[in-house]
Amino acid sequence: MPVTVAEVQELARALPRSSEAFVRGRIKFRVGQIVFLSFSKDGSTIGFGFPKEWRAALVEAEPDKFSLPSESDMRFNWVHVRLDAIDAEEMRDLVENAWAICVPKFLVEEYAAAQGYR
Repeated sequence: MPVTVAEVQELARALPRSSEAFVRGRIKFRVGQIVFLSFSKDGSTIGFGFPKEWRAALVEAEPDKFSLPSESDMRFNWVHVRLDAIDAEEMRDLVENAWAICVPKFLVEEYAAAQGYR
C-alpha cells in the first residue's frame, strides 16, 4: 500500500520538537528553523533530510524511488522520494532519520527508547 500524506503528517507531528508549517503551497516540518521534511505541492513526493555523502548512492541504488533535489538545493542535506514507491515501514525510517539529523542526540535516544528501538 502506498503511503499517504496524512500518514506522514501523523508521524512527523508526533516527533518531539517538530512543528508543521504551510509555506508557499507546501507542507513542511521543522525543528526550530531547520526543515527536515517537505511535501511537493501535489503531495506525490517528499523531500527529507539525508546525509550528503550518502545521497548519490541512495539515488543510484533505487532511481525509480529516490531523486536528487534541484541544482539550487544540492547544497542542503536533502533527497526526494515518491510516496507511492514506499511502504509505511520505510516511510517511518526516512522521516525519523531526517528528524534525528536536526535534534540533539539525547532527544533521539529518548525517542528511540520510548519507541522500543535499540
